[in-house]
Amino acid sequence: MKVGLQQRLTQSLTLAPQLIQSLKMVQAPVLKLEQMLRLELSTNPLLEEIEDTEEKTDEDEQENTEEDQDEQVDWDEYLFDDEEGYKVKEPRDREETKFEGSAAQIESLYDHLSQQLSCQKLTEEQHLIGEYVIGNVDTHGYLTISVAEMASELKIEESLIAEVLEVIQKFDPTGVGARDLRESLMIQMREKNQEKSLAYRIVSEHIQDLERKSTIQIAKMMAVPFEKAHRAMELIKGLSPTPTHGRFDAAAMPVAPDLSVEKVGDRYEVFLNDKNVPRLRIAAGYKSLIKRGSSTPKGTKDYVRSKLEQARWLLNALNQRRTTMIRVMTAIVEEQREFFDKGKAFLKPLIMEDIAQIVGMNVATISRVANGKYVQTPMGVYEVKYFFNTGISRRDGEDISKRSVKQRISDIIEKEDPAKPFSDQEIFRKLNDEGIKLARRTVTKYREELGLKSARFRKIVV
Repeated sequence: MKVGLQQRLTQSLTLAPQLIQSLKMVQAPVLKLEQMLRLELSTNPLLEEIEDTEEKTDEDEQENTEEDQDEQVDWDEYLFDDEEGYKVKEPRDREETKFEGSAAQIESLYDHLSQQLSCQKLTEEQHLIGEYVIGNVDTHGYLTISVAEMASELKIEESLIAEVLEVIQKFDPTGVGARDLRESLMIQMREKNQEKSLAYRIVSEHIQDLERKSTIQIAKMMAVPFEKAHRAMELIKGLSPTPTHGRFDAAAMPVAPDLSVEKVGDRYEVFLNDKNVPRLRIAAGYKSLIKRGSSTPKGTKDYVRSKLEQARWLLNALNQRRTTMIRVMTAIVEEQREFFDKGKAFLKPLIMEDIAQIVGMNVATISRVANGKYVQTPMGVYEVKYFFNTGISRRDGEDISKRSVKQRISDIIEKEDPAKPFSDQEIFRKLNDEGIKLARRTVTKYREELGLKSARFRKIVV
């Protein structure tokens, strides 16, 4: 019998729990963050909430008192005594800043996908990747950042992200986790075993032509009879461009601004709205027990040290969330100063790469701050991602944002004569006269996105 030694090179994945926790904190809106911290309070005996009535000096005195205690401490009694900090205090009554809860609990898309992820036979590391991927899926069901960006932020191979993403793309609702419309429609057709259909080929190879070309043109392009092309187009029309189908309506949940922008003198200051978020600290008594000797079993000490490490990660992640959000919003305010001074019409083109470069962060981090977070401004409440948009050129060489163009279209229609409403062609001419260069079909597209009807349906006969 031969006994030999073999050397094998394998790739392993190690994701730091601190990184995952930090990413979760940054992407969580303020209401979700409060829930997460309440859960941590209930499961980690080394965390305690700081009461509003407590002063910093009281905390310092408590820590000093704990340090002076003798070593004759019964660890078991201390660790599992509900009266000594292990029991979570009930949330205290808040003043006017308390947000009202929703009347009915509505399952979010994140929760829906997370529940399906928990049922998959994946490794612990793959589950962590899955949670991260799901956190980057927007309310419409689309992935908001690329696989390369996720791999860069997690510092792992793209193939590892792609493997887990492939699993998530098989979840309900069909088409979820796609990177664009083409991929979502293809996922939906694969679910129906239509990979070999003409419709699948059209979407895969000519998605960009669906809006511009007629069925007859599609038939000629694909070299198939009109009837076959017509059936394929009908099949495509039966697919959903929005994977979630409105099932997870974020508007049904209460909106709580995560940030506030206030004008102080001639400057704008950014504040984090975290008054309702419990302020946490590590219970001083536990730190003292770990530092000192004791007859407590090693297993109990290891348990305490583990919970202490988790508590420190949590507090560091909270501090990082606060710093990241304020830095990102401050940079946005500086770049969009005219918007805050003069209003919506002065919103300028801005992309996430610009802010990422200014604050020295990853684009994926900027995306995580922007999505699902709201900011209270002197002009009202806006989602942070509202301030990011691409631009349209003017004849004078200056760029203006698409949202500003939409606002201008809305203003033109609002001031029109109801008996003689402007056609899209007339709106196009008005914008062109103002130096805004865009196609007439783009005017129609923007009008429809604003939810405004065409001229003949806006006409009011007096």
